[in-house]
Amino acid sequence: MTPYAVLEERARAVLPEPVFDYYAGGSGDEETLAANARAWSAVRLRPRVLRDVSRVDTSTTVLGTRVSAPVLVAPMAFHRLAHPSGELATAEGTSTAGSLLVLSTRSSTRIESVAKVSGPWWFQAYVLQDRSLTKDLVQRAAAAGARALVLTGDTPYVGRKRRDRGSLAIPDEDFRANLERLTDLTLAEQASNVTFDDIGWLRELSGLPVLVKGVLRGDDASRCVQAGATGVVVSNHGGRQLDGAVASAEALPEVVNALEGRGEVFVDGGVRSGRDVVRALALGARAVLVGRPVLWGLATEGAAGVRRVLTELQEDTAHVMALAGAATVAEVSADLVWTP
Repeated sequence: MTPYAVLEERARAVLPEPVFDYYAGGSGDEETLAANARAWSAVRLRPRVLRDVSRVDTSTTVLGTRVSAPVLVAPMAFHRLAHPSGELATAEGTSTAGSLLVLSTRSSTRIESVAKVSGPWWFQAYVLQDRSLTKDLVQRAAAAGARALVLTGDTPYVGRKRRDRGSLAIPDEDFRANLERLTDLTLAEQASNVTFDDIGWLRELSGLPVLVKGVLRGDDASRCVQAGATGVVVSNHGGRQLDGAVASAEALPEVVNALEGRGEVFVDGGVRSGRDVVRALALGARAVLVGRPVLWGLATEGAAGVRRVLTELQEDTAHVMALAGAATVAEVSADLVWTP
């Protein structure tokens, strides 16, 4: 078994079945969920030889923030389902690993509480049915110290997930952690009328740079940047939205080529090893975001588990970089990718 598979099985053993299925599952027949990991394996590397890799530096910057490795924590909902300390433990583990947390709109812990214990962090934003709720959340995040917003653009409706349908009840206190005054739960559902114009709206509300997450097409990426986005996250929501969608690794080159350096490009979906991180960088990503591995670390060991997952990914990335002949992240370039 791979280290990730071992970690996943450990998490399965400690989590209630409905909670594990909620995190692990994908939409439909889970075609895209499976394709995400498989697509990274299809990217072959052309290692350089006779390079000085006696010291490998995995550090990089993301939107101007220095991180220890090009591995960030993806936004995920309701961490308290996985561990009693929830997002507080995730933030602590992320910070001690020198990484950056993207805090979800669906956080089961108050924004301000997470901010107090977190290192650098971004806030993931949904545009909700009641836009005043979105405005409040975004402005609270900015006031609490978020360094960027990540607008999720691929959820006009929630994907149909067979594994967790009707089997999981989110505790009310977790759902309302940042929506205390909400009386009608439907108002907190994602809006289905979100457009490129909302990028500028969020920038004006927050004064923060905006990334758009869920982009799988080059033309959409270009329109995001034209509308004011600082960059995009190539993502299919971890295989949880449109089943049959292209894998993130497959979509990444088109998006990178379309933007031509006009914005920072990030990617998530199926990244499970240092090999995958290096592959993503070689295909043009600034950094990767990881989700499920972090949740499994949180479930099994709390903050220490989060730190362990991120640290091991960083160490694995450094090892792969050395074997590929790259001493710095800047040296992980497109010429490392084998093209038949």
